[in-house]
Amino acid sequence: MLWGIREGMSRLLQMLALVCAVLIVLLGVETFFFVSMPNNSAKPNEIRVACVGDSITAGTEYPVDLWNLLGANYTVGNFGIGGSTVAVCTNASWVNMTAFEVAKEYQPDIVVIILGTNDADTDYNETNQQFIADYIQLIGEFQALSSKPQVYITLPTPLFPNNGTLSQAYFEANVLPSIREVASQTGLPLIDLYTPLLTHPEFFKDGIHPDYEGARLIASTVYSAISSGGK
Repeated sequence: MLWGIREGMSRLLQMLALVCAVLIVLLGVETFFFVSMPNNSAKPNEIRVACVGDSITAGTEYPVDLWNLLGANYTVGNFGIGGSTVAVCTNASWVNMTAFEVAKEYQPDIVVIILGTNDADTDYNETNQQFIADYIQLIGEFQALSSKPQVYITLPTPLFPNNGTLSQAYFEANVLPSIREVASQTGLPLIDLYTPLLTHPEFFKDGIHPDYEGARLIASTVYSAISSGGK
């Protein structure tokens, strides 16, 4: 009974953090936050996970669900910024956000990057070569940290027909192959979030953002990759 109450309180605190983050975003302020088990002191052997991404990271419960799967020996930092891109040439490049510097100061042991969806915006004109170079540069920034994190890159969740400026055709023809090329050039583990969610358009009410069930599937897929060491 006591365990159930503690679990409920922990979940409530996590949800409050999510609500606060969403409210700040709606006010136009760049934000990021940490998801961790409430405790009075840091654990010396705690493993730090940095979730890097756009609104698919910032605006869903995926980091919370991932933390619940990983357990108490982990701390999960959510560094998702809505609308952010891999490409540096856009006005929404993730590396130009405050979250980028804070994520490095966090000195993560594991980094999970879910970026690329907003690079399919028809208003942007970056080339595949530029996208690849910018992604590899981003990875290198994390690999240069003293914590020497294991970096996981991902094929982002699918794009379905939507009322925005994100092109499903461009995403599939350019973004996904470019991310595969980044994985090939860097030799890093590639987590496929695209394939398992492709058959679940019902999880994407607006064609772009996964709902609660979609977030749970993202978290379980990432968790499996981390648990297996990316194999």
